[in-house]
Amino acid sequence: MSDYLVLRIVGKFLIPYIMLFGLYVQFHGDFGPGGGFQAGVIFASAFFIYTLLFGLERTLSVVPASVLRVVSASGVLVYTGVGVATLLMGGNFLDYDALAADPITGQHVGIILVEAGVGLTVASVMMLMFFTFAGYGESKT
Repeated sequence: MSDYLVLRIVGKFLIPYIMLFGLYVQFHGDFGPGGGFQAGVIFASAFFIYTLLFGLERTLSVVPASVLRVVSASGVLVYTGVGVATLLMGGNFLDYDALAADPITGQHVGIILVEAGVGLTVASVMMLMFFTFAGYGESKT
């Protein structure tokens, strides 16, 4: 456990800030550069660093792959759910104006929800891909 002690300490210090920056990019994407895809990759990178410092087994005990599969599907459902909701409210698919009485408010709500779905899906799929390449599911013979 004493191997790479300095890296592990620095990693434990930086990982929360990386996640916080990912959330900033997620919610700032409505008003400037950023959004769900970028935030998802940044958020997943915190788990990449954690895996490189502490190992795959420990990371999978924190975030099991089964949970990531559910989160990735949930993100897609949020995205399509917003589109179906706009259809049911009398608009076109992903016509955010239908989400609220005020079109500007509807645009903000729609973009935040869609970008949240994209962020969830991108982060979880990136982590699943990383875990697969890192050896998850590999037979231990």
